[in-house]
Amino acid sequence: MAKPLIAIVGRPNVGKSTLFNKLVGQRISIVEDTPGVTRDRIYFECEWRNKKVMLVDTGGIEPHSDDAILSQMRRQAQLAIEAADVIVLVVDIQSGVTANDQDVAAMLLKSGKPVVLCVNKSDRLGAPSPEFYEFYNLGLGDPIAVSSTHGHGTGDLLDACFEYIDFEKTDGYDEEYVKVAVIGKPNVGKSSLINRIAGEERVIVSDVAGTTRDATDTVIENRFGKYVFIDTAGIRRKSRVEEQIERYSVLRAYMAVDRSQVCVIMIDATVGFTEQDSKVAGYAHEQGKGCIIAVNKWDAVEKDGKTMQEFRKRLENDFSFMAYAPFIFISAKTGQRLEKLFELINYVNEQNAMRISTGRLNDLLSYATARVQPPTDKGKRLKIYYCTQASTRPPAFVFFCNKKELFHFSYQRYLENQIRETFGLEGTPIKIIVRERGDKV
Repeated sequence: MAKPLIAIVGRPNVGKSTLFNKLVGQRISIVEDTPGVTRDRIYFECEWRNKKVMLVDTGGIEPHSDDAILSQMRRQAQLAIEAADVIVLVVDIQSGVTANDQDVAAMLLKSGKPVVLCVNKSDRLGAPSPEFYEFYNLGLGDPIAVSSTHGHGTGDLLDACFEYIDFEKTDGYDEEYVKVAVIGKPNVGKSSLINRIAGEERVIVSDVAGTTRDATDTVIENRFGKYVFIDTAGIRRKSRVEEQIERYSVLRAYMAVDRSQVCVIMIDATVGFTEQDSKVAGYAHEQGKGCIIAVNKWDAVEKDGKTMQEFRKRLENDFSFMAYAPFIFISAKTGQRLEKLFELINYVNEQNAMRISTGRLNDLLSYATARVQPPTDKGKRLKIYYCTQASTRPPAFVFFCNKKELFHFSYQRYLENQIRETFGLEGTPIKIIVRERGDKV
């Protein structure tokens, strides 16, 4: 299920990107004391009170500007507002209420979405200054004083946002449906694949890159099971993203990955691997999704007896960061190996949801540590007491040891390989968590 989305909006230079970075705990958005620095929306996960949401940072809204870039940023922000569950309007206490603030507030009221008013740059502790109260004039309810630089008030801000979010809400599909996101660069045949599977023209198919603007759902029921295929607009290089709608498509594609259980990463066989393919796959990998690499347009490739083997070897090198992902060579145009694709989707989905008993894990741990001794440092040896599985999707394994610092990355990789060799887990990333004895899982 996709996480709820909170959009951070406001006029330029009120501190939206600084607030975004503070909430996600990393320096993701570019921060510069110049209006208009943030031109692309940034999309990142935020956790508060053991609940996760996605934040999207937007460029500043200039309601009446004719400048091409500023008007494009305004359009992007409007599109982010349409997708959001809650909107945070950021204003600047040092500037007071401006005409642009009033125009943006009026636009948000028309959207009908819940709005939380964030009065930023309230750096002074204690009672708010008299200027704080004039923001009630925007008609958005109680303002919340926040210092995005120091972090004051950010918890109150998230609490106010969470009041409007139903974390129990589902996307309307039963658990028996496998949700599959079809992702990749523009024009690799994502829509053609779904149309072939559905047996009808469910999605617009065109040779013009970027035809699919939104993520669209196609429900399929066949002898292999029940599926929801989510077709997405292609994710392309940032430098190539010129149209404001294309920028929005990138966000929709990432949101489709969040909603999915399995990602089919499509590669164009006539073009081969590109850097952008690794970025598309990298997002699915980071989100812990089951992954399949589908090489499309295989019918258009001239072949001899070694073509597939050589192509596979090159892809294994290109996708070395996700060596667990299986490859399949298909043709959306002719239907080649599409039945095999369904079998692979089912298999990868099961692997991504696999749960292994603590007893079996610790039997493996005893064998693995006897076979290769844990590392030592300055006379101290790593001791691993036991292992347990904390969660699925992706499978996450917690190892309890005497000293985290001794648990070297190379030994973690060794144990991950041992888990894969014993239990399979093909097509899914594995998360390794190291705890010292006494820590909570």
